[in-house]
Amino acid sequence: MHIGKSYKLVDFLFWTRRRIYILIVLDTIPVILYQLIGIKWLVVPWVVVALLGTATAFIVGFKNTQTYNRTGDGHDVWTNIRNFSITWGMLCRDYFKDGEFVRLLVYRHFAWLTVLRYQMRQGRVWEVADAHYNAEYQRYYTIPEREYAFNNEMLKYIPAEELSYISGTRSQGTQLLALQSKALKEVFEKQEIVVAQYAELQRTINGFITQQGLCESLKDTPYPRQYSIVNTIFVSMFCFLLPYGLLPAFNELNAGVTGLMKGHMIWLLIPFCVIISWMYTSLEQVGESTEYPFEGSANDVPISQICRAIEIDIREMLGETELPAPVRPQNDILV
Repeated sequence: MHIGKSYKLVDFLFWTRRRIYILIVLDTIPVILYQLIGIKWLVVPWVVVALLGTATAFIVGFKNTQTYNRTGDGHDVWTNIRNFSITWGMLCRDYFKDGEFVRLLVYRHFAWLTVLRYQMRQGRVWEVADAHYNAEYQRYYTIPEREYAFNNEMLKYIPAEELSYISGTRSQGTQLLALQSKALKEVFEKQEIVVAQYAELQRTINGFITQQGLCESLKDTPYPRQYSIVNTIFVSMFCFLLPYGLLPAFNELNAGVTGLMKGHMIWLLIPFCVIISWMYTSLEQVGESTEYPFEGSANDVPISQICRAIEIDIREMLGETELPAPVRPQNDILV
């Protein structure tokens, strides 16, 4: 997640430069054919281009709204996970007298958070974090889940036997929550907690299950492919046809000028078409990079920072003093 004042124009141009190169080529070809080779019939009625541009604007706007909502949903889910986690830490601290048992429940929860964030960072075929324009931007920051081995991180919180057990299961996060539930049932049967306390703890675990399911739903359900391909096709068609629709208009500008530019005004079509088309392609690229809120791009939900903040808060709550360092932004990027 970018937490600076804004992206620099230079950075944004660098991020979108490949599409700018393509647009320059696409907009130069019709001018050469029309002006130098003399193919004057190479014109598309402006009404056609205008209608296509209007439809494209609606499609692009619809997609960006939906993808922004997906990122908003991701923030909401992880806000709930943070809130439930703090509640879990307080309940465990206040309901149990055995400090080792409290530590077991709390550290197993840290393991669950670790499983969830590593699961969210796994790549999917439809994601774009490793697309060339996003991958090269990653030189400004690092993703912790790609820097540190999963098993090493897990062994900070749970014993090797427990890690071995959950590693052989399909859903490691679910199994950790099941172990939490089993541990609570055992202490309840020993009458170490009352019914109300047991029910409250189980409700919190149910909350974790719900939020895990929401995370997995956002991760494993791509933006509908039919809308994605329509958006791409419309933007490509508009950018391709735009210069052909503007050829007559820029050619007519020669009637109102004198001097050096007389007869050459049509060449101004290239920069203006590039600017207009770049606006559409940039919106498409921004929407595409906002579709998947957990993959690790510069605009994603900072799940690594959230998990570290949860761990620090709960360990402080338990009276621990040797705490991990907070996850700091790197070049205004928080992951």
